[in-house]
Amino acid sequence: QVQLVESGGGLVQPGGSLRLSCAASGIIFRIYNMRWHRQAPGEQRELVASVTSAGTTNYADSVKGRFTISRDNAKNTVYLQMNTLKPEDTAVYYCSAYSVDLYWGQGTQVTVSS
Repeated sequence: QVQLVESGGGLVQPGGSLRLSCAASGIIFRIYNMRWHRQAPGEQRELVASVTSAGTTNYADSVKGRFTISRDNAKNTVYLQMNTLKPEDTAVYYCSAYSVDLYWGQGTQVTVSS
């Protein structure tokens, strides 16, 4: 059974930082490309950052220079380090794993507010 479990969300003040984690099980993690997405209320889900199985990263323009995606294949985990957070970063953040198949986590809430 494939599981992607996100953690690390919460409430943070503008300018603060959070690190999200997504722990995978039931897949050969190292061969999967991993992504972080987010969905704000009333908005479509958007791709935030991705890291390929080879380690190549890509970011949405809105988070470049502030967010960093990384992966630890030994721990079957992908991370999203989020710095200089803004209120517009408020959303539910989801991780996904894709190769031949596509799997989603259940999401973790991030709220940026003073």
